Amino acid sequence: MGFNYEEEVKNWKWDIPERYNMGYDCVDKHAEGKNKNKIALFWENEQGKTEKYTFLEMKNLSNKFGNALRNLGLKKGDRFLMRLPNIPQFQVVFLGGVKIGAVPIPSSTMFKGHEVEYRINDSAAVAVVTTPEFVKEVEEIRNKCPTLKHVIVVGEPQNEKQISFDALMKGASRNLVLEDTLSTDMAFFCYTSGTTGMPKGAVHLHRWVIGNDPGSRYWQAYKEDDIVTHTGQLNWIYPLGNGFLYAWRHGVSTLIYEGKFDPERWFQLLEKYQVTTLDSVPTAYRMFLTVKDAEKRYDLSALRHCISAGEPLNPEVIQEWKRRFGLEIYDGIGMTEVMVYLSNMPGLEIRPGSCGKPQPGHKCAIVDSEGRVLPPGEEGTLAVSADDPGLFREYWNKPDKTAECFKNGWFLSGDTLSYDEDGYFWFRGRGDDLIKASGYRISPFEVESTLIEHPAVLEAAAVASPDEMRGNVVKAFIVLKPGYKPTEQLAKEIQEFAKEHSAPYKYPRLIEFVKELPKTQSGKIKRKELREKEFAKMKKQG
Repeated sequence: MGFNYEEEVKNWKWDIPERYNMGYDCVDKHAEGKNKNKIALFWENEQGKTEKYTFLEMKNLSNKFGNALRNLGLKKGDRFLMRLPNIPQFQVVFLGGVKIGAVPIPSSTMFKGHEVEYRINDSAAVAVVTTPEFVKEVEEIRNKCPTLKHVIVVGEPQNEKQISFDALMKGASRNLVLEDTLSTDMAFFCYTSGTTGMPKGAVHLHRWVIGNDPGSRYWQAYKEDDIVTHTGQLNWIYPLGNGFLYAWRHGVSTLIYEGKFDPERWFQLLEKYQVTTLDSVPTAYRMFLTVKDAEKRYDLSALRHCISAGEPLNPEVIQEWKRRFGLEIYDGIGMTEVMVYLSNMPGLEIRPGSCGKPQPGHKCAIVDSEGRVLPPGEEGTLAVSADDPGLFREYWNKPDKTAECFKNGWFLSGDTLSYDEDGYFWFRGRGDDLIKASGYRISPFEVESTLIEHPAVLEAAAVASPDEMRGNVVKAFIVLKPGYKPTEQLAKEIQEFAKEHSAPYKYPRLIEFVKELPKTQSGKIKRKELREKEFAKMKKQG
């Protein structure tokens, strides 16, 4: 019998216990059962060094770190910042924290000192866990952070004030008394990308892992013998969930890689580890497709399932991936506050350009600014039911910001979408990214999707640029594929191509070739940054 979406929606039931600890659920329960010697984690770095860990080893290591934190005085509710790359200690540190009820805050290793300082002070973090490579920025601002008591270094400490992770682990017991946490207790923070205003700490609860069961079942479609990998950094919520916690809740093995993204190297990893499930982002999928004859040169026979999120995936990438690799890419949409709740799913017809339907268990709607549900065809804000167990609880210490995004029983995502008569949702852009030009409302995503079909274009970002006659015009910032040179002639060719392949009013009247596009840590294009530069230019000229 095939997949019946309506039946699955009707029959979904949540099973969330009152007392629950995500650390126990994701590791200890496997270490105490038949999967104790199953590989939980395969790890490789840029230099080719490899390690692997069973669920039992991960239980013991995270227990030791939990005890190490307790020995330093950390207790339930205490926050600590993680400034770690994709190394096995990331999992050990995160799980050790949540097991004792402490609250890890994963953060990007790319942050500068002032960004680290903001997160420590905003969260009142008492500790930072980092490496010798990334401790410098912490030391720069240490004296400006009154709550910061401990700087733990995975590797060789750089001064006498820093604490050795290895020494802590050596002196800690592997027998840990877990904190008796509620499923509604605070588990971890993830800071929003901060594309508007200062970043906000989205507080997630222990039940967050269970709250993604619809994604695990219908979008990720885990199988017991899967090997799952995510091409991103674990400090971002998408790989943190899909490439780590969700997979481990279901006893699924994962692969993480420490190194810069390189499509050739990633094809080698997919072949070497016989990866079955690839989780990635649109930029990476586009880069994968630049590798000539990859489908012939690499044995990808184990790969059975691919998902994408972070930004909507262009339809032509989905089509080209299927043509070359024989696989669908199941696109989804989510955010720091709630993860992916709306997606394409195996068994559900894929409509190119649509981000699919709400996963069974998640209730979504398109609403106006007051949270009133809009009919099919009307553009509005994508909303998620306020009682969704995968939803964050609040923005830390920002009650006004929290209240702003909850209306009429819905959490308002800030993304602009519409849905059709069949219940498929269509992404139009971030609310403030929509381009209004010559009386038209133009979706930057639609412009970018068209531009990316041109053989010379690797990536594109479309924004409004001020124009004396039209108010605004569409301007495109374009990254070219290797082998193409930015010329006036090529710009004209791309403009003509855009006119031919979409409604003429959407074509970019201005094109600027750039080496790279500004992006958030999670890979989203910072259109706001590009747009503000355009308007700043106009002011100078005026």
